[in-house]
Amino acid sequence: MQSLPRRLFVATLLVAASNIAFAAWPSDGRPVKILVPWPAGGATDQIGRMLAQPLSQALGVPVVVENKGGAGGVIGTQAFVKEKPDGHTILLATSSTNAAAPHLYAKLGYDPIADFTPVVSLAEIPNVMVVPAKSPWNSLADIVKGAKQSPGKFTYGSAGIGGSQHLAGAQFKTAAAIDIRHVPYKGSGPAAQDLIAGHIDMMIDTGSLGSIRGGLLRPLAVASDKRLPALPNVPTFKEAGTPMLASAWYGLLLPANAPAEVVARLNTEINKILKTPEIHDKLVGMGAIVMGGTADEFGRFSVAELKRYEGIVRDSGAPKE
Repeated sequence: MQSLPRRLFVATLLVAASNIAFAAWPSDGRPVKILVPWPAGGATDQIGRMLAQPLSQALGVPVVVENKGGAGGVIGTQAFVKEKPDGHTILLATSSTNAAAPHLYAKLGYDPIADFTPVVSLAEIPNVMVVPAKSPWNSLADIVKGAKQSPGKFTYGSAGIGGSQHLAGAQFKTAAAIDIRHVPYKGSGPAAQDLIAGHIDMMIDTGSLGSIRGGLLRPLAVASDKRLPALPNVPTFKEAGTPMLASAWYGLLLPANAPAEVVARLNTEINKILKTPEIHDKLVGMGAIVMGGTADEFGRFSVAELKRYEGIVRDSGAPKE
């Protein structure tokens, strides 16, 4: 009977020591990794690298970006859920990985809600229909006309099955009542490269503003309810004659059961970073709507989006793998 209080005392000390260690995170000097489940070059990668330097300055430790692409973001996300929930590996999650993929893969390898701890919403980027600069098409109506004249001839690229580009392309097919073929890639970067080279005909993308400004791609329509400040002369899909809305969202997650102190610190620092003129303006310049907010708000948003994408994927006709 005398040993029980002693065991409880020791256990209390261990818990207290653990809480102190997490409260002081990341004072051990270990780097923090932002895992981007897509190859370099796409919008997700751009956002991760945009956040890395200011987050490193805020935390006082190196923050590095690691790309682990494949299967529409699923491979990197599968690897992430095996990480320790100690705050040293953060997932840059997207609507593809945590809202669409669960409805596309019979054996996903992770639970989109239970295997994660929400940290913060980052941004939402409406999709933009883009074609190569040398394309004969100058409007969305040109694409629709060409596709109806030659069913199955033209192609649209995406970062992978279930990604925002794939689902936006599927929505466009349905909205315009046309037959265009899907060509999936292992990330937005490779897809954009082939689009610029003319190997595919079009893409409804979220990370093409740099190529648009560089004269490599031509924007034809934005899949939002209003024109984007970054592309004020580009009509919405509704204005262009084929009403539809499509966007991708981005947020930060930790593995399940991450310490509340780590979540709170990350949420605070990221919200501060999102409000800085430099980062805010960069995101807006990408065509993004800046989000932010509490971890609980992101958690509720993720649950709602998972439910919403069930209908989007079903209506797209994408087969479950």
